[in-house]
Amino acid sequence: MTSEELKTRTKKFSLRIIDVVEKLPNSISGRTVANQIVRSGTSVGANYRAVCRARSDREFISKMAIVIEEADETLFWLEIKQEKKWMDDSELNVLWKEGNELTAIFVSTIKKIKSRLNE
Repeated sequence: MTSEELKTRTKKFSLRIIDVVEKLPNSISGRTVANQIVRSGTSVGANYRAVCRARSDREFISKMAIVIEEADETLFWLEIKQEKKWMDDSELNVLWKEGNELTAIFVSTIKKIKSRLNE
């Protein structure tokens, strides 16, 4: 998968996160989780764009680690939403699957770069 394809995919992920957040309850806990998931979910795409501008492999790894952290945090908040039963499981499962796939891609990419650095 090219960096341009991943930019598009992470942006779509961010947009889906925003759509889902709009369905959260307007309660203190709902607003709190909404703020957290919007922040981390949209950060995946924004920070991936920064990864694409890295000037070195070490900078790439550092920036990609942030993307992975944000993706993992987003998965945490999706778990909270699921356990609170705030949305339909089928819709949540699509986001969960995409978040896990993106995370796997990012982890694999870091491993390849680290391996290249260690050669």
